Amino acid sequence: MSADLPVLRAGNYRRLHSTSIWNMTARLLVTITCLLLTPGLCAQEVHKLDPASERQEGVPRGVVTEHVWRSTVFPGTIRRYWVYVPKQYDGKHKAAVMVFQDGHTYVRENGDFRVPIVFDNLIAEGAMPITVGIFLNPGHKADVLPAKRGWGAKPNNRSFEYDRLSDHYARMLIGEILPEVSKSVLMTDTAQNRAIGGISSGGICAFTAAWQRPEVFHKVLSHVGSFTNIAHGKSRLAGGHNYPSLIRKTKQLDKKVLPIRVFLQDGKNDLNNAHGSWFLANQQMAAALAWAGYDHKAAWGDGGHNGKHGGAILPDSLRWLWRDWKQHAGL
Repeated sequence: MSADLPVLRAGNYRRLHSTSIWNMTARLLVTITCLLLTPGLCAQEVHKLDPASERQEGVPRGVVTEHVWRSTVFPGTIRRYWVYVPKQYDGKHKAAVMVFQDGHTYVRENGDFRVPIVFDNLIAEGAMPITVGIFLNPGHKADVLPAKRGWGAKPNNRSFEYDRLSDHYARMLIGEILPEVSKSVLMTDTAQNRAIGGISSGGICAFTAAWQRPEVFHKVLSHVGSFTNIAHGKSRLAGGHNYPSLIRKTKQLDKKVLPIRVFLQDGKNDLNNAHGSWFLANQQMAAALAWAGYDHKAAWGDGGHNGKHGGAILPDSLRWLWRDWKQHAGL
């Protein structure tokens, strides 16, 4: 027998065999747990990008600039924001505008959403108007911005701004951000040419801004929106889970359907925790919007609480939101 090969005696074989079976059993249990209990965390989401999410040769490129804002509606806060201005903007005609919450995740050209690239391509395609993008981060209750950027910055005023069903955030947009950006870019005065979107709590924030001020924001884009009871307050009843009922009762009691258009995206493996089930909450939203007769669309996938599915379908989502823009061009 070769000296390079181990000699397996009976006792050694039994120990090795037992260890091998234990390792295989452990791996099998982990796999089963992953599949049954946390499929949204264990699954690798793969989505094919629309060509409009990639740089295309010959398509004019807009310019993105970074800014800092200190709000008076949310005193003591500081935040970053970015402004995208398309190449086709001539400074003479009013541009449409779209505001994104958690702006850092939408403005990145190598992230899930890649909005500047998508805007460049869709504007060139004629699928949406010449549109200024405003990418606004939540506020930090601090004197200076944190060194970390993106999700790692963990803005401590995010939930207060995004999850509550109040008009404070809309007031900041209308009274502070839009006027500030308008100092350098000529933008529309009409709701039909304004859109607002966001992910997670930023998604419900976008809906709240349009719900509170439909004369300002007509189009809403929500990715894995947090229509759950995060902002429960002392009553434990004050959160975004109320929206499906509000939509229905506004139609029933006030005979009113607000002039807003809504696109909802979510996945069946989204969060399910003490605040609620995200997928169920988004389905409830879609059912209420359908019952009340709203112009809306829902796109459901298999994904979890992230921007992968929403980013993959972003070009088509925007094509749907802006499908009749030429009827309101130049306003």
